[in-house]
Amino acid sequence: MSDATPEREFMEYDVLIVGGGPAGLSAAIRLRQLAAEQDFDLSVCLIEKGSEVGAHILSGAVIDPIGLNKLIPDWKEQGAPLDTPVTSDHFIYLGPAGSITIPSFLYPPLMNNHGNYIGSLANLCRWLATKAEELGVEIYPGFAGAEVLYNEDGSVRGVATGDMGIGKDGHHKDSYTRGMELRAKYTLFAEGARGSLTKELIRKFKLDEGRDPQKFGIGLKEVWEIDPAKHQKGKVQHTLGWPLNDQTGGGSFLYHFGENLVSVGFVVHLNYKNPYLSPFDEFQRFKTHPAIRDTFEGGKRIAYGARAITEGGFQSVPKLVFPGGALIGCSAGFVNVPRIKGSHNAMLTGMMGAEAAFEAVKAGRQSDELSAYADAYIDSPVYKDLKRVRNVKPFLSRFGTIIGMGFSFFDMWMNNLGIGLPFTLKHGKADHETLKKASECKPIDYPKPDGKVSFDKLSSVFMSATNHEEDQPVHLRLKDPAIPIAYNLPTFAEPAQRYCPAGVYEVVRDADGSNPRFQINAQNCVHCKTCDIKDPTQNINWTVPEGGGGPNYPNM
Repeated sequence: MSDATPEREFMEYDVLIVGGGPAGLSAAIRLRQLAAEQDFDLSVCLIEKGSEVGAHILSGAVIDPIGLNKLIPDWKEQGAPLDTPVTSDHFIYLGPAGSITIPSFLYPPLMNNHGNYIGSLANLCRWLATKAEELGVEIYPGFAGAEVLYNEDGSVRGVATGDMGIGKDGHHKDSYTRGMELRAKYTLFAEGARGSLTKELIRKFKLDEGRDPQKFGIGLKEVWEIDPAKHQKGKVQHTLGWPLNDQTGGGSFLYHFGENLVSVGFVVHLNYKNPYLSPFDEFQRFKTHPAIRDTFEGGKRIAYGARAITEGGFQSVPKLVFPGGALIGCSAGFVNVPRIKGSHNAMLTGMMGAEAAFEAVKAGRQSDELSAYADAYIDSPVYKDLKRVRNVKPFLSRFGTIIGMGFSFFDMWMNNLGIGLPFTLKHGKADHETLKKASECKPIDYPKPDGKVSFDKLSSVFMSATNHEEDQPVHLRLKDPAIPIAYNLPTFAEPAQRYCPAGVYEVVRDADGSNPRFQINAQNCVHCKTCDIKDPTQNINWTVPEGGGGPNYPNM
């Protein structure tokens, strides 16, 4: 077939939504609800890069139903897959061999999980997609937004999906299909943390001007089927401490739900300093702690995945609107860090963005700024939710886990009493700027996995059902191919080998240890975006692979 590039075909809509997570689906549903209520003809399209809605969704998840209550008040009667209310809440500090349970009366009230539900956010998104389609939303899974389209005046016109059937060497295979242009009066970007198109929009429109750098964590998660005798349906448990040291932020979650299922996960804040740290191996080591291991012994691991989490909160929320579109959900970063929750805020901002877009289209407008959405955010529960915990992350970063959590608890209690601190702490450096040189740090000797409660990366990636068409251009692009070996290896012991939770990046050598080369195993990528965030020289640019590629998470 000729490599001549044909013109793209196009489709036009009133509103286009990029991303099938809780924010994007809530926006789609709310748009069509308003259209039905006001008898207004409104076309809505949603594209999702995963093979199906939910395939790339990964979250703890303990879900605050505030967003769902507002979107679909009778969600229980309609069969939403949330049937495990939280029944008990536990907060534990782990030491190397022992643990201390923190009494519940010390928790700030906002950290209480009663009234929330344990479940699979992926399955909730699958259910929301059926509701959206019933209302008339066109949903196209397996189509990745690869390029932002602009009008002549610079406003956003929509997005183009990626071309399919391009070989590694760039030639057009027999299966080559040109991407489609999806044009809209307004485009809502709901890509989740560190979205590739969102990153471009923030840079182009200077949406982060005057804001603190966005901060991130990496969340690693497994789902286990455990011994029924050990299952405590509705139990929520969080830990701080071991195996992380006091200067490395992070912690764990362990949620009992469904029929003998447990979600277990580990979050490492990506402002860590030691380049030898491996978040994946810290997670595996965590499960061997005496206070944790017994839950999993005799059980079976049935799923694994990883995803970056926005942690900047109040100080880091960018400007939400630009000509022709807006950022909703974790594209903008609405996670409440101490609550370890963001889906409720994602849904609420999705609805706010939808309401602003609907009113604009109804008024005959297009391609301008949806200022009503930005104004609604300032007056919303989301703004209040983030403002009252705005100093938690900076406290942890400045003072370490123990002292930082003490200050954080005090601040959250004061906020609860209506006497919040009168200042907002800054985040400081971006996460890619925090690594120390390898020469200043001690390598970490991680124990070998036992194959019972701890495992290696490759067997874990297998459990994520990750799949990419192998003969396609590598979607993990190096701005300068020389940097990994020439600079990152001698300076930072090339940390990509360790911060990636899927074994994508390797330094390979000849048999005698000479001739180091940087190898990218792109087919392993679980789309967590950690490399795009943590690479110290910002040399790695995560772009979308062919639509439908990546993990296929069940029940995550």
